[in-house]
Parts: sequence; C-alpha cells; structure tokens
Amino acid sequence: MSAIAGEISFTSSLNKRLEEFEEMKKSLLHRGKDIQVSYINSNAAIIQNSNEATELPVGPLPYCVTADEKKYIIALDGMLFNKKQTIEILRNRGCVLNSYSDYEIILKGYLTLGENILSVINGVYAFVIWDNANKRLFFARDRLGVKPFFYSNINSNFIFASEIKGLLESTEIKAEIDFNSIMEIILIGPGRTLGCGVFKNIEELKPAYCGTFSQDGLKIHKYWSVKAQEHIDSFEETVEKVNFLVTDSITQQAQSYVPICTMLSGGLDSSIITAVTSRILNEKGKSLKTFSVTYTDNDKYFKENRFQPESDSKYIEIMKNKMDIENEIIEIKTEDLIKANYDAVDLRDLPGMADVDSALLLFCNEIGKQFSVTLSGECSDEIFGGYPWYRDPKLNSIQSFPWAHSVDYRKSLIIDDILGDFNAEDYVYQKYISTVNETPKLFGFDADERKKELMKLNLDWFMMTLVDRTDRMCQPASLDVRVPFCDYRIVEYLYNVKWEYKDYKGYEKGLLREAFKDYLPEEVLWRKKSPFPKTHNPLYLELVRKELSELLEDEAAPIFKFIKKEKLEDLLSQEIPQNFYGQLMTTPQTIAYMLQINYWLNKYIIDIKL
Repeated sequence: MSAIAGEISFTSSLNKRLEEFEEMKKSLLHRGKDIQVSYINSNAAIIQNSNEATELPVGPLPYCVTADEKKYIIALDGMLFNKKQTIEILRNRGCVLNSYSDYEIILKGYLTLGENILSVINGVYAFVIWDNANKRLFFARDRLGVKPFFYSNINSNFIFASEIKGLLESTEIKAEIDFNSIMEIILIGPGRTLGCGVFKNIEELKPAYCGTFSQDGLKIHKYWSVKAQEHIDSFEETVEKVNFLVTDSITQQAQSYVPICTMLSGGLDSSIITAVTSRILNEKGKSLKTFSVTYTDNDKYFKENRFQPESDSKYIEIMKNKMDIENEIIEIKTEDLIKANYDAVDLRDLPGMADVDSALLLFCNEIGKQFSVTLSGECSDEIFGGYPWYRDPKLNSIQSFPWAHSVDYRKSLIIDDILGDFNAEDYVYQKYISTVNETPKLFGFDADERKKELMKLNLDWFMMTLVDRTDRMCQPASLDVRVPFCDYRIVEYLYNVKWEYKDYKGYEKGLLREAFKDYLPEEVLWRKKSPFPKTHNPLYLELVRKELSELLEDEAAPIFKFIKKEKLEDLLSQEIPQNFYGQLMTTPQTIAYMLQINYWLNKYIIDIKL
C-alpha cells in the first residue's frame, strides 16, 4: 500500500515550495500511513508514502541508486509478482541486486534494460524514475491499470500523483470542471473515459502506457496491447492452459510475508481463488480465513431478479463446510451504508458507484482489522465473458455501452440551456465506436470478433470502474486487495479463445468452470452468476430519498447549476426507466449518485466553468 506524487519543473525552483509538497504528501497519507518521505531539489520533487506491510528496500526511501556517478531515484506504488524470473534475467545481464525489493528490481532493471524492463516484469505498479544528471523523468503504469496514475502537464511543469487529491494540492492546479466534465459525469459516469481526470487540466496515464518528461517536453506511448491471432489449442488444451494461468497467478499473488485471507461471496470467481489459496496454505500447514459480506435484513427483503437469482448465503456455507475453511460474515447496517456514501467520494475524488462503493469500503475496513492482504475475484467476468451482455443477443448487438444504455434518461437530467443542441447520443456513441475501432481483430467478422469488441469495451471501460473502486475503497484500512484474474497473461490468452469454448455447456464462464471442476463443490461450480452483493433493504431507498428531499430544499445546492431540479424531485416518487449503470445501479443508487455529485461539488469547492 503506497502512494507516489511530485513535480518536475525547469521554470521554477521547487525547493522553495516545500510546504506545498508537504501538503501533497499529507493528502495521500491514507495510502501510506507508516512512511512519508520526499526527495526535493530545484527541478524535482519526488514523494513516497508507504505502509510497513509493503516490502521495502534496504536503506532509506525514496530509494536511490548511484551509477556512473549519476543519481537515480524511484517512487513506486505496487508490487511485482514475478520477482524470481525478473531477477534471473537481470543477473544474466550482469546486474547486481542486493535485496528482493521491488524498488531495487525495477530501478536497476531500468538501468540495465531501459524501457524494456516493462516487457519483463509482471505486476501491478505505477512508478517514476528521476534521472538527476540528465534531468529526465521516466514513468509507467501496469498493463491493466490496477494501480492509478494521474498527472497534469501545465505551465511547462509535470505534476503527478496516485490520486487526484494529490494534484489539487498544487498551486498550479485549480478544482475546476467544464462542459466536458459534466458530460463525463452525467452521460458516462460513474464510468470514466480512459485518460480523463474529469477536472480541468488533470489527465490519467492510461494502462500499459509509459513516458518521459524532460526539457524536450512530455512524451507518452503505449508499451503493451493484446494481439489478435488464431486460437489453435484444442478445448482440452485450452482448459489445461486456463487452469495453469489462473492457478499460477493466484499462487504468485498469494505470496506474502504477512498472513493473507480471501473475500468469499460463494460465486465462481471468489470460490476458485479461495480453493486455490486454501490448498497453498494447507501445504504449509496453515488454514485459510475468508470474509463474506451481507446486509441487515437482506435475506428478509431479498427479491429474485435476472441478475441476482438467489442469495449468496447458501453457497458461502457450502464452501465453508466442504473446503474446511474459516469464514466470517460482515454485516453492514443500512445507516452505515448511507454515511459511507460520502466517504467513498473522498476516496475516489469523484462521484462513484454509490452503495456498491460504500459497501466495499465498510467491508474492507472490517477485514483490515485482522489482515493486511486479501485476494478478490474481481475482473474475471470481463475476461471470461461472465456479464449478461456477452450472451444476450439483444444486449451484445447494441451499438453502445451495453451496461449503460440509458442516454435518453441521463441527458434529460441536464438543464436544457446547458445542453443546447449538443448531441448526447453521438457523444456516447463516438466513445463507444473509438474503442471498437481500436479492437485488434482477425480478417473478416463473425461472432468471435464481436466478442473481442465486447472484451475490449469491458477492459477499457467497465473493468476500470471496478478496478478504481477496489483500489480506492481499501486504502483507509491499509488493506492490500489483490486481484489475481487481472493478470495480463490471462488476458492475452483468453482474448483469442473461441467463444464456443468460453461458453462451454451454454454456461456463462463455462470454460473457467470446466478448468476448476476438481476444485469446487458441484453446487458452487455450476451456480448461476451473481454480481457483488447489494442491499435489498427498503430502508436504503427510504434514507436516500430523505437526503434527496433535504437537498431539494437547498436552493444554493451546486448540482442545480446543471441538473434539473424537477428531475430530482421525480426520484422522490418514481423509478428510473432503466438501470443507470451495470446490473446494480437502479433507482436507489441513482439517487445516491446524485447526492454524491452535490457533495463532491461542495467538498472540493469546484468552480464550474460553462
């Protein structure tokens, strides 16, 4: 658990702005409560926050190396999963390593291989390396964007931070939004366009991108992408390869010098991770503890629907009994869910997924009281085709984002004079089609190629919303939530696997089920997919409507600068026509999202530039 931040400037002396960098460091304290250090000279400010649970290098932070009388400094958020292989490659190139630290491996790897170190390492990371002699910053983000990296190239300076709040501490950057920001929040949100920081002058380094900043300016490029190729493995070979890749990723990410646990919903993905991790620990004479989440009176109010056909509790109990694991169920009170709605905004620096965010925040807070590392089943659905829009012909033929086809309703929220003749449908469509056009495909077009488009859309859009959620919500608990399915090797292989294999036996993620049929109880193995558990307690809707009613009485509420008041009044008594986002954001979550927007505008004292 770490944070990085800083600034590179060739026009002003940074060592005269020490108080500003101290505030930047403090703003990211929740990402590294134990160690907060910085390296500052006239051209560079490099900030590193870390927790003691992070494997640190020998010597002080920020970690630096002197080579050929030149000093190099690294700041890192993240970790490597293939240290052994990377170390072997570097030592074969004559590189001398004094520790097993990620900091040393990446920095000396860069000095040995240059940018090519990125093709060697496998992990989750966002890092910067400052070359003090040549006045040059190198920076990179992991292939799938598990770790965040935001930046601003403003007034000839390069400012960067793990979170937006770090950038807003800079005197160079103001908390401002414009028309495009509003379109992003209302028409796309809680998703976010890759590279967009929503605030004016704030951008995001896209996944699998790296770059440099020097007196020659800012240069950024992509260093990895999936490639389309013919899948020649038989079904049996594919099953074997999937088992190996997933098991290997879980094994790598289960390595820790502190005790680990897993999140268990009783669904396929978390159950696979739990089963494999349990085997790993059993071989060491240890047992696994798992955690599950539920909500007050959830079973009482649970109603079956197409996305959630049944409750999780039965399957959690099956896993507990048949896997011989310990399980603790965390019950979340509805009132706490409401309170945490705004804490979740503080962590994202943006409106988010309402109770889907706040539930994970509260869940992580409880797990963090006992563990500092846990494994989660996030990202499997995007890769193995688990979402309804992969299999439903109506949904997967929609020429738009299949998880948010509510543009008519969304645009109706915006004040007419602001929207003007702006074409909201085309705005969303252009974002959709640009991703489709970037999708690597073989010649010709068939159902498999459409599935590639859907996978690319999910990786670049829907998954990133969930990855951001996981990264931000676990920070206050100092809990490292690892996501083994989010391994680029799995993505590279599954990208080209035939759909008939993925959809084995007509089941969503049938291939994954077949690959782990010897690991799970039959009831869990063939259970119909169910998303992250949400509250079904009607008290949640009652409470968000109460807060919305109070908001409507505030004539000065900033949300009314671009949202129609009467449309929010409708939410006091009416249901929205379609899900707002994904499978979980219905009317209660839409209300909570609007409350988050208003809170965000107030908390960050945002200047709306229209």
